[in-house]
Amino acid sequence: MPGQKTPIITIDGPAGAGKSTVAKRLAEKLDLSYLDTGAMYRALTLKAIRQDVDLENEEALVRLARRTTIDLEYDASVLKVFLDEEDVSEAIRSVDVTNKTFYVARAPRVRQIMAEWQRAIAKRKGVVVEGRDIGTVVFPQATWKFYLDADVQERCRRRIEELREKGNNVNADRLAAELKERDRQDQTRSAGPLKKAEDAVLIDATQLSVDEVVEEMLKYIKNHCRLN
Repeated sequence: MPGQKTPIITIDGPAGAGKSTVAKRLAEKLDLSYLDTGAMYRALTLKAIRQDVDLENEEALVRLARRTTIDLEYDASVLKVFLDEEDVSEAIRSVDVTNKTFYVARAPRVRQIMAEWQRAIAKRKGVVVEGRDIGTVVFPQATWKFYLDADVQERCRRRIEELREKGNNVNADRLAAELKERDRQDQTRSAGPLKKAEDAVLIDATQLSVDEVVEEMLKYIKNHCRLN
């Protein structure tokens, strides 16, 4: 696309829709880098929790972000997240971090800092990026945009399966309620609310496997443009 030397593919959608798994697989297929923006917010949330920072104090969160370094390394199909050089790949996936990331993600000035980091990464290399407002706010001129969705029951089932595979005890009813609340929070926050970009391709993954979703995306990309 004009003015864009490296391809940028965005995948937005609600929690549990499978964005991370699909983004990783798509990046592998296209030999691009995978940029997990959610992991960046989770890492900052983890640091805020550890340092007992008031999650509703935007100024405190901004100060924290400015003295924080977050690095993402994706190698051999494994994403590693480094917070101030510490590998926190597993720690950021805890239920506590998951439920509190919203507070960090809704802070407008924190989002600005994160967006700057993400754009800087994308300038250096082609990326597949997933999140909530990637195609609408962070990369509005992305090469290709997708919005991945699934019904809430299926998203809940996938999240329960993911947590149980990691050895976590899961209360299904509680998780379902938390997922619905997360949807409400993401869709109604003032900064970068979750919504489909007008030019994004909607894919309903309720009845589709990861491979089928990736294949749909690859077909669209092949039919509409070519990677340089």
